[in-house]
Amino acid sequence: MVENPFEFGKAVEDEYFTDRIEDTKRLEANLTHGINTILISPRRWGKTSLVKKVISQSKQKDIKFIFVDVFSCKSEYEFCKVLATEIICQTSSKLDEWIQLAKNFLSNITPKFSFGTDPLNDFSLSFAWNPKDNPEKEILQLPEKIAEKKNIQIVVCFDEFQQIADFKDSLTFQKKLRTIWQHQQHTTYCMFGSKKHLMTRLFHSSECPFYKFGDIMLLDKISEKEWVPFICNKFKKTGKHIDEKQAMKICKVAENLSSLVQHLAWLTWYKASPDTTDEMIAQAINELQDQNRFFYQRDLETMTVYQKNFLVAVANGINTGLTRREVLSDYHLESSANVQAVKKALVARDFIDVDGESVSFNDPFFKLWIKRNIALL
Repeated sequence: MVENPFEFGKAVEDEYFTDRIEDTKRLEANLTHGINTILISPRRWGKTSLVKKVISQSKQKDIKFIFVDVFSCKSEYEFCKVLATEIICQTSSKLDEWIQLAKNFLSNITPKFSFGTDPLNDFSLSFAWNPKDNPEKEILQLPEKIAEKKNIQIVVCFDEFQQIADFKDSLTFQKKLRTIWQHQQHTTYCMFGSKKHLMTRLFHSSECPFYKFGDIMLLDKISEKEWVPFICNKFKKTGKHIDEKQAMKICKVAENLSSLVQHLAWLTWYKASPDTTDEMIAQAINELQDQNRFFYQRDLETMTVYQKNFLVAVANGINTGLTRREVLSDYHLESSANVQAVKKALVARDFIDVDGESVSFNDPFFKLWIKRNIALL
């Protein structure tokens, strides 16, 4: 059976990756030459896939990449616990070296080992300590100390780094990170996350500790020029056919968002037999909306009337000038001040993105669903 050539819902690699040639070159050059790098873009634009692409194709034996996902971290303690575990585990594959590294560099922390049926190969590591002992400095210096010990360069890649903005006394923790990391000579940091507004606040504001910490890469969407041949070739290699106009339709509806282009192409591929019709694409578009109907309805239930009306306006193509008198009247938005408050709330909840004066949905299928199902209130 021929496998579907598209993949979505997770970081894509190898043949599923749509080449961001220039972005890949720039990021790899930065990270292999000791330049801290921050990736900023809305979610679903392929940041994690790009970082994993660079990691997978790196050939330099004296550089060790460490991937750390801090999405589940709710505190400084949890952040440091995850960081210590990943640094130790990813810089060595041997149990005895794990123990030695923990013993040498983490004097105030107790390592905990869990063993499976095969103690030599099936084991895991975690750490425990009393937060009152303040071992955070030791942990934040850990990659640098290991890099010096092994005579290598370490690159630490933080996924969902914006989580630190929600920590208790976050500003103090950010200052602590910056103070320790900026003096390290053998460790480079790459930070990225799925909430553009929080990442922007952390790194673009001159009032924040991470201001000018590294090179900021503002990722653009992958263009239709790259997507269309990618889609057409995937169909062709698996014995099916889609023409360029139809592939372009997929790109336009998904607004070139990496995960959604792959998802819509995935649904369309299953319908092709072996040729693709416009009706098949239309069916796939409706199915993708219907698959998310429960989540869309749940989200709307948590919104105010003004927030819903604002989204209806944007869904109807009003991306700028939302404070114009006729827009305020037609969409029952009341006042300019109210529009600004609504916009701020919807950005914070990651429903929309604001670029200058232009407003857009982060999920174009939510936009289509609202346009199809929701009336003004």
